[in-house]
Amino acid sequence: MNQNSHLNQLFVPPSQRDRYQGMLNAPIILVEYGNYECLQFREMHQLIQAIVQDFNSGLTEKNSICVVFRHFIEHSIYPQAQKAAEAAEAAAAQGQFWQMHEMLLNHQEALGNGYLVEYANDLGLDICQFLQHISKQVHVDRINQDIESGRQSGVVTAPALFINGIRYRAHWNMEQLMAAIIAASNEVL
Repeated sequence: MNQNSHLNQLFVPPSQRDRYQGMLNAPIILVEYGNYECLQFREMHQLIQAIVQDFNSGLTEKNSICVVFRHFIEHSIYPQAQKAAEAAEAAAAQGQFWQMHEMLLNHQEALGNGYLVEYANDLGLDICQFLQHISKQVHVDRINQDIESGRQSGVVTAPALFINGIRYRAHWNMEQLMAAIIAASNEVL
């Protein structure tokens, strides 16, 4: 296997430890690597959400797509992404990961600590527990595992997307992404 093909494949397969929407045994599994400060990631995420809705409202089975999110942070470029990731994981500890995920992506320009507490409050989280998790950096190892799994799969910058374990490298637009997903689903059938 040459070095290059290895870099197009997802090294760590999706599992229960991941943050995911849908079923892990779905015929199509999208693994997103991104962070809450990266504008391109927000665009990619919105595209994927639209496609998932499209798939789920069509004739295909409801559980045909699973979306996995993994943190990928380049600290020098995205100084606030780490704290935002910790906020998402602290929310996850209270069963609100995806709600916080959307909140952070919708407020990318406001990721300072004060805002993070405000979002936690808006979601009705236990603020005491939330702050404790962030100040004690409870979730840092988990975030670092995500980043490391991305590096092992050849990800050097966010966003990155894998469709059924293969790196997607075409343009971030609805038509091409949809075509790639449909092609992947046809391979499964």
